[in-house]
Amino acid sequence: MSTKGFNKNKQMKLTIELVPSTAWYSNVRSNVTQAEWDVIRRACYKKAGYKCEICGGKGPKHPVECHEIWNYDDENCTQTLEGMIALCPDCHQVKHIGLAGIKGKQAEAIEHLAKVNEITLEEAALYVEHCFEEWSKRSEKEWKLDISILENKEDEKGND
Repeated sequence: MSTKGFNKNKQMKLTIELVPSTAWYSNVRSNVTQAEWDVIRRACYKKAGYKCEICGGKGPKHPVECHEIWNYDDENCTQTLEGMIALCPDCHQVKHIGLAGIKGKQAEAIEHLAKVNEITLEEAALYVEHCFEEWSKRSEKEWKLDISILENKEDEKGND
């Protein structure tokens, strides 16, 4: 399938965020203690009112999961944490659609992506392919991790 028909300028509520393979397991959880991660994720859930910040839904076993929002500076190969967002398990599965594929759940993730964004399954599939092409290029590079936003949040707490 060619991504020629994919409109990369279309605004979507739910997007895919594939972490380059060279940056796998380099995230907030791998850089903080379990107790610190628990504080971070629970604050995220509470701020969102225990609802998905994208679709408003909740999961059947647990209402939401904490997702890290990253910005990728392709020129400087820096992966910068921009914040956290509470997502229902379905939206979180879309964010990590590569993992969904490994678990045999890619089709349902694509269906959820299409539904939330009000696009066709074909448009959703083109978008997924576009994201994997970008992931492939990014996975050729080594990435530096910038989670300094967490230090800034700690500083803000101390000044309250």
